[in-house]
Amino acid sequence: MTARKMHPQERIDEYTAMGYWTAETVQQLFADRVAEFGDELAAIDAPNKAEFVDTPIQRASWNDIDRQVDELAAALLTAGIGEGSVVAVQLPNIVELVVAYLAVWRVRAIISPLPVQYRRHEIVELGNIGEITAFLTSDRIAQRQAAAEVVAMMADIPSLRTVLAIGRAVIEGTVHVGTAVAALSADDIAAVATYADVHPVDPNDCITICWTSGTESRPKGVPRAHYEWLLMSHDTVFAPSLDHHARVLNPFPMVNMAGINGMLLPWLRTGCVLVQHQPFDLPVFLRQVEDERITYTVAPPALLATLLQRDELLAGADISTLRQIGSGSAPLQEWMVRGWHERYGVAIINYFGSNEGIALMTDINVMTDPDQRARFFPRYGGGRVWTFPAAQCTTVKLIDTETGEEIDEPGRPGELYLKGPSLFAGYLDAANVNSPFDADGFLKTGDMFVIDGPEQQFLRYVDRAKDLIIRGGMNIAPAELETMIASHPAVAEVAVVGFPDDMLGEKVCAVVTPRPGHAIRLADVVTHLRSQDIATYKLPERLELRDVLPRNPVGKILKRQLRDEIRDGIGDGIDQQSTVSVGTSDDSSRQPVDG
Repeated sequence: MTARKMHPQERIDEYTAMGYWTAETVQQLFADRVAEFGDELAAIDAPNKAEFVDTPIQRASWNDIDRQVDELAAALLTAGIGEGSVVAVQLPNIVELVVAYLAVWRVRAIISPLPVQYRRHEIVELGNIGEITAFLTSDRIAQRQAAAEVVAMMADIPSLRTVLAIGRAVIEGTVHVGTAVAALSADDIAAVATYADVHPVDPNDCITICWTSGTESRPKGVPRAHYEWLLMSHDTVFAPSLDHHARVLNPFPMVNMAGINGMLLPWLRTGCVLVQHQPFDLPVFLRQVEDERITYTVAPPALLATLLQRDELLAGADISTLRQIGSGSAPLQEWMVRGWHERYGVAIINYFGSNEGIALMTDINVMTDPDQRARFFPRYGGGRVWTFPAAQCTTVKLIDTETGEEIDEPGRPGELYLKGPSLFAGYLDAANVNSPFDADGFLKTGDMFVIDGPEQQFLRYVDRAKDLIIRGGMNIAPAELETMIASHPAVAEVAVVGFPDDMLGEKVCAVVTPRPGHAIRLADVVTHLRSQDIATYKLPERLELRDVLPRNPVGKILKRQLRDEIRDGIGDGIDQQSTVSVGTSDDSSRQPVDG
């Protein structure tokens, strides 16, 4: 196989001439950090790692990780995995996941990280769209026999030839990584460097394929090259002022923009200490903040608000080393951002991003007012010189969704369009998905903003133009669930919407019109979905029954009206989340890891 190139030469020429794209690669960043910091601490596992996988807790140095990367890379080459191969990886946030990224990149392959909650439904679909050739997972992930499950799917993913598994158990049909590494010779390890020499890196090579649900039933693959990833990593180093002395705690799955560009790449840039955490467990999280002297982390807005409202949750926790917390995926509340600033001296950084490459963030150096940081994003090119890198290279405009006109006056809502070197080149299987770009190459985000501020220097978020549900930072496509729920024999019509949740931001509500003469409960819907092997985090946690679904004059379901009714407690019948548990614990501060 050969490397997959991402961008046309004219785009490369344009952005390299402007200095936005350079010759640097992820491989070179890692090699530089190993040479620079060697035996210094690099990455740390969570203390509860044994609950999820059967590998030892690591406090790994840069040299330790380099050795493990060489060993896994040699095992990959021995299994026939190299340049251009697509390697799906399904692991929780552990040090081995960091090693997997670097080892896949070392053999010039493409990594396609998958959330640990994904089951057969998602894995088979994505495996075929992405044409994955290898799959790396664990013998178990919590209570799931993850590796055995993937082996059972191989017949349904024709491109998948090899399954590799970490952990103690040797699973039939897999390459056991520990056994493969133990069998390596010095020549096998040396072959990794030889292979790299023969297969030089091009910064235009595809290195990741992430996945986005969007609002469509069919997921979309988002391929990215060194160029865009490494450009954007300058911003996620700049915004929280990271350097080699930073200690960052990563509770977001390292499978998309937040985990990769928010944590992994800044770690490679600065050589700071990366502390892994997943699934989210508040007591463990706070213990890590204290024990590992964390200076920066990320958290969803709802959790940050809850921690301020419930003093007992932080009672006895020492968070004095924290300086900044990144947040996003939902509007931030002014009182919350101000509260963290005044009570703890912690600056909340508001991020607005997607796998496709949106790059809006608050600049805490210029936007010193916490209320301002909660309400506004910088309007790039809006009459103010912003200091962070994205502002220098990203063009922003608002477009009236009815007329197609560009908006230049304050207060008038428009869809956000972005253009610049952070954007990806286009979806996988582009012939079967709608292009997200307009004729001029602007990314149509599907999100509504208005121009605001005394100098019109800000953008203020208004609403999602899409129906996407974001549960604890994970995107859920309503159309996918609606298609699956509609196949239940008791369902006449269904609409899926999000409803507010203090910890996770949103949870899933199914609004159902039953067929005449049929009854249905939440447990019935969940059982029906479980039988189709979907990820647990997508399961509805509330059921609303309606005689009819509200529609506009042309027949489109009015989902905003449904969301408002659910929020206000208006409904014909409710079967709530007490009927069924979708997590691994009754503690609402935890998120399921075992799908």
